[in-house]
Formats: sequence, C-alpha cells, structure tokens
Amino acid sequence: MHTQRFRRSWLWSRFPGASLTALLLAGVPGCDPDEEPPAREDMPELSETQNPLTQVTGFGTNPGNLLMYRHVPTGMPANAPLVVVLHGCTQQAAGMEGSGWTAAANVYKFYVVYPQQQSANNGANCFNWFQSQDFSRGQGEALSVKQMVDAMKSAYSIDPERVYVAGFSAGGYLASALLASYPDVFSGASINSGGPYRCALSSNEGFSCMNPGVDKTPAAWGDFVRSAWSSAGYTGPRPRVTLWHGTSDFTVRPANLTEAMEQWTNVHGIDQTPDTSETVGGFPHKVYRDGAGTALVETWEITNMGHAVGFDAQFSFPGSTTACGTTGAYLTDVNLCSVYYQAQFLGLTGGGTPGDTTPPTVNVTAPANGATVSGTVTVTASASDAVGVARVEFLVDGSPVSTDTVAPYEFAWNSTGVSNGSHTLGARAFDAAGNQATDSDTTVTVSNSGSPAPVTVSFTSVAAEDGYLKANADGSAPALGTLTGLALGRGTDAKYNRSFLSFDTSGLPDTASISRAYLTVSYSSGSGDPWASPAGNTLVIDVKNGTFNAATTETADWAAAATASAVADIAKFTAGTKASADFSGTGLSAISKTGRTQLRLRFTGEQAATAYLFIRDGANATLTVVYTP
Repeated sequence: MHTQRFRRSWLWSRFPGASLTALLLAGVPGCDPDEEPPAREDMPELSETQNPLTQVTGFGTNPGNLLMYRHVPTGMPANAPLVVVLHGCTQQAAGMEGSGWTAAANVYKFYVVYPQQQSANNGANCFNWFQSQDFSRGQGEALSVKQMVDAMKSAYSIDPERVYVAGFSAGGYLASALLASYPDVFSGASINSGGPYRCALSSNEGFSCMNPGVDKTPAAWGDFVRSAWSSAGYTGPRPRVTLWHGTSDFTVRPANLTEAMEQWTNVHGIDQTPDTSETVGGFPHKVYRDGAGTALVETWEITNMGHAVGFDAQFSFPGSTTACGTTGAYLTDVNLCSVYYQAQFLGLTGGGTPGDTTPPTVNVTAPANGATVSGTVTVTASASDAVGVARVEFLVDGSPVSTDTVAPYEFAWNSTGVSNGSHTLGARAFDAAGNQATDSDTTVTVSNSGSPAPVTVSFTSVAAEDGYLKANADGSAPALGTLTGLALGRGTDAKYNRSFLSFDTSGLPDTASISRAYLTVSYSSGSGDPWASPAGNTLVIDVKNGTFNAATTETADWAAAATASAVADIAKFTAGTKASADFSGTGLSAISKTGRTQLRLRFTGEQAATAYLFIRDGANATLTVVYTP
C-alpha cells in the first residue's frame, strides 16, 4: 500500500478538487484485482443519532463493513416506499442530507437509509464501485446495502415494489451496480454524476471510466447488466433510471451520462432517441419511453454545473414550507431542486397512485386532420388518465401556445399568426404524477387570402433592467427586492411582490402590424400556491410602451401607470417554462416599435398567507411577437 500512498498527490493533481477521484487515496485495500481482500473487522454495536439520522447495528453479516443510518419521518403510513441514498467520496451519510432526501421524506412520507463507507475500506470514504468483490450480487458492499434494505423491511411496513436507490459520484456508480445485481430489490434509481455499471474492474480502469469515459455500444453495456444475475435467469422488470450530470463536471465527465443512458435504454429494450426533449428550469431534459408511453429512462444536463448535486435554496416542496436542500460540499444551488424531480420520476411525490408511471391519453379532435382553416379556429382535444389529467398543452408546429386545465380542453387559435400553408396541431397531456403523452398527427392547411407571410421574433429580457418590488398590501412602503430571481405573491415577510421585465423591441419595423404576442417565463422556486389565495387569484401582465420610469426597476414602478393593464394571464405552473395567454388587442398596441417595452407581473388578489413563486429573468424570459411587415 505504500506505492499508493506515494501516488496520492499525483491523483489529486490529475483531478483537482474531485470527490470521486479520491477513490484511490492512501490506505485503500483491494485496489489490485489480484490481491486478496483483507479481512474486515466486525462493526461495533452502536446506537447513536447523527443529526436526524439514527445509526442501526446488527442488520446482517455486513460483508462490506459499512455503517447504516436511517431516517424515519413521523406519521408513516403502511406500505411506504424506501430510498437508499449513497454518498460520494470524502463524504459521510449526513453529507447527502443537504441534497434534500431527508426533507423530501418528511413531506412525502418515505423511509430513507444512508449507508456510510468506512476509512478502513477506502481511505477517501469512497464506495468501492470498481471492485467486483464489492459490486457483485451476494458480495461485499452490495450485499451489505441489500441487508440494510432487508432490515428495514423487517422493522417497518415497506412496499417491496417501491424500494429505490439514489447515489452521487462513487455512490452513483454503486447505485448502477445495485440495479444490475439486485433488480428484484430495487425498482428504480437516481444517479448523479455517476456512470454505467461495470465501467471499471480496477483502480486504473476507474480513472479512465471517470475521465474521459469509456465508449461502448448500447448492446455491450446492456449485456453487462443482463449478465450480472444471469445464473438465476432473471426475467422480471428492470428498474427505471433518472440520470443527472453537470455539463462542467471535469471529475466524472458528462460522457458517462450518455453511456449510462445507452446502457439502461438497451436493458429496457428501447432506442436511444428521446421521445421528449424539452427545457425545464433552463436545463435540457430528455425522456425515453416504451411503446406504451411509459417513461423508463430520463436524462438531465445541468448546464455549467461541476461535480455536484444540484438544489434550489429558495424552493419548497409543493404543498409544504420544507426547503429543498442546504449548501454543503458537492451541493450546488442551480435554482433547480434535483431531488424533487427525481422523487417525482420515481413516483414518490404523490398526486397520483404510488409509483404511477402510466401516461395519460390525448388526441386532437378538432379541426380534422387535413382540414383547411382561416381566421380564428377553435382547437379541441380529448384527454383521460386513470388518476386524473392535470393539464393539456396545445402545440402549433411543436411549440406550446396555450394551456387548459379543465375539460373540454380547447383554445382559440388565431391562424393569421402563421404563414399560409401546412401546419401541425398537437396536444400534450400531463397527469398528476408528471407522466405525459403527446398527440401531434393533425395537419391543417392555413389559407388566409391576401395576407402577407407573418414574421415571428423573440426578445429576451434585459437582465440589468429587470427586478422586483415588495410592498404592503395597500402598496405603501415599496422597496427593491434583493434575492436572486423575480418574486411574485406574498413572501415570508408578509410583503407582496411584483416583478418587472424590460425588453428592447426597437427592432420591430415601424410599419409592423402586430397580430400576436405572448410572454414565456421560467420557474425558479416557490412556496404554497399563490393562485389559490384568494380563490381564483390570477397572475396578470401590464404593458408599458417605453419605461415605467427609468429603465431600471425603481420603487415608483409599483403603482406607475401602464399603457395597457391585465393584457394576458399566466396560468399556474410549478416547474419548467410557461407561456402566457396571447396579449389582448390593447396589449398588442402597447408594444413599442422604437425602444423599450416593459412588463409588470402581478397577482390580482392579495394572498392571505405566505404563497409565492420566483421566476428567472434575462435569457429565461422571452417576449414573442408575431407581425406582418
């Protein structure tokens, strides 16, 4: 082991600041595959609490010599889910709590187990994901984790069909191994900054796997998983997987996300072409579904994030005041609560049947496929779901243009906003568990005689001029908001918030005849439901031709006169992006063709208690304008 101690500084210089890179620091036994693993000491009998975590001892033979911590929320129902959370290198069990899993468990009522590595096994506290004696079924650390699951099942009422694993870095790689080795135990996983199963079989291969990554065909990766428990001839269901990676991760390169996606899509027998590609919270999100529309694999690429788990300090889990996570090592505030979306993908967040993975059905019913249309057309869709349809988005040529939350689902489409010719109408339905389905096989011919082809332009807001104000209910004592993002609704300080977006629309021709405009905003975080208090509360948009006062947001903007008020509303949303309704005629007339157009966003009613959301500004807020020259 002295040779490995000598190499310590080389490893850290090769991957500076890395968590997983520390897997081969001094004192790591068994990194030579030809070396007999040393005998592991029996775990001492302990029973202590680490923050809200309680240590559990005597949970099995524990061949991996791991420590076990658990979290049991109050008021647990029968047949609750269980999530196993695996930390990264240099971390301990409590280090992953900051990502939000304990907080989510308290809100959504599931058990959590936090295995913890010991320095006697790995000098950097990494799980030994690169050693077959630790990642194989019935051996080492993999078996220790499985015994922790068995101990929880014996002690509590746990649904065996809803046991999941989440891991970061080394824990992410081990999570892949647990899915491969124990598909009869784990129904799904979230893998953060990890990679495919059996990417490495030694320490040196581990480095190559991490950076630059190992390239194999989807079939080759899939064969590794299928052979992990081949002796039993396993033919049961395979786990669903949500994969997360920072695009600026130089410790475990993002190529690992691609290879893991290829592995698990192949295992599920589906192709590597995403069925859904969208942007949520400003980040690329792709979903891979089977023929029935069930989401089996998804990927999230967190732009500009390094080797970390992303969270949102301003986000509270919907329906609660519980914050998503806290700042800590390898936890980065990216204004997106990754744990919430991971829990939602795994069916842990409620709002539907537990583990609901069945998408709704949706179909555009009017106008008919092949119809010729002109002027304003009513587009209708039918949608159904075993649990319930949450909303239906309408699409024109693949872009969302309107949303309806109540059947019959319909919207009035002004076809003069597009050029004459062939266009595709679609509808996308969402259920309460976040499953979705899209129908986009209706093609119509637009024929608006005599009208020139319209032009569509999008303007991003001028971030330096955007801002928000907070004031008393009567508008007195307005003050500039100082937090990141733009606030709307009632904050924890009992102040009411209005947000301002500034757009340079001078590029519009002086002769332009504007036929359509709408605003698209991006959700950052929130607490409560500001649309629900008072009942029927509405988020509306005021338009100012020019600037409310100076170009930058100032306190006088709170009550400054608008050129047109309440020109459009923005329906409730709790994630991703949202387009407003089309601006009214007075709103279209208020758009400046010579300089700034500023928008003020406000709720029409005053919330009775804390209920707010934050949206993003700059490139995350766009004003789309359709005009004819």
